[in-house]
Amino acid sequence: MGAYLLRRTLISIPLVLGIATLVFFVINLAPGDPIQVMISPEMSPQVIAQMRANFGLDQPLPVRYVKWMAALVQGDLGYSYSHRRPVMQVIGDILPNTILLSTAALAVSFLIGVLIGIVQSVRQYSLADQALSVIALFFYSMPSFWLALMLILVFALFARNVWEWPIYFPPSGTRSVNADLLGPIEQLTDRLKYMVLPVTSLALVLSAGIARYTRSSMLEVVRQDYVRTARAKGLSEGVVILKHALRNALIPVITLLGLYLPVLFSGTVFIETVFGWPGMGKTIVDAIALRDYPLVMGTSLIFGAMVVLGNLVADLLYALVDPRIRYD
Repeated sequence: MGAYLLRRTLISIPLVLGIATLVFFVINLAPGDPIQVMISPEMSPQVIAQMRANFGLDQPLPVRYVKWMAALVQGDLGYSYSHRRPVMQVIGDILPNTILLSTAALAVSFLIGVLIGIVQSVRQYSLADQALSVIALFFYSMPSFWLALMLILVFALFARNVWEWPIYFPPSGTRSVNADLLGPIEQLTDRLKYMVLPVTSLALVLSAGIARYTRSSMLEVVRQDYVRTARAKGLSEGVVILKHALRNALIPVITLLGLYLPVLFSGTVFIETVFGWPGMGKTIVDAIALRDYPLVMGTSLIFGAMVVLGNLVADLLYALVDPRIRYD
């Protein structure tokens, strides 16, 4: 396992550098200039030229690329024009929020999707199976940002102002204004309250596909001889399904972990913007609007690196689910 992990890590390095190269040229070849956001009509051409020189924008694109890659190898992602500080510091402040949101959404989506898939496979062609299939298709075809807006409308605005429910969820932010004055348990409860709507928006869309994969995989596994043998030995149906069938059925489902990470991260761009969640998705949208090229490149590169890492984690999980799989 150690040799395989080292080999995959070494292979990932040129892949990440290739992503960095693609991101750099796509961003810098786009029309517009970061200086255009900073200048005012009163500025003289000499001042504007000096500003371009200070940020290195007066140099040819190949020269800027070589300098950026040299700094990247040393762990320097440049200086954010809009935040007025290094990109690494900006990402260090917002990355935990995105990881928290993405991890929670991924965990909830797999939990819901696997449970629904198990129920559908056990009760194949029943009314519950057909109803869950329709619901899963409904959420699978729904854009996450539209679902987010509907959740805000129902569980934040209507629940509080129209229906006056005792429980409603905040439509934006990560915590209350007076969260620092609360106790540890109250702070945790407050944080979870702010996470409910954005996590639900991401998880419902992802869990629909996971449920379909789980159902298909479970239906194939429950027909295997070793499952019939487990039933013939007198084991309960719950033990047969959860211990013998589910573990093998999860192998193709784990593949979705690597495939869903790009979908998840692209979804956080919209979800964080809709809910005002201060993560990498909202930051990259704001950076694009401000033409903050270093910050756009830095956040895009981190997104790409996290996708590569997610695929590696998915491969390693194969060995944990199926003991027959070995990488050494």
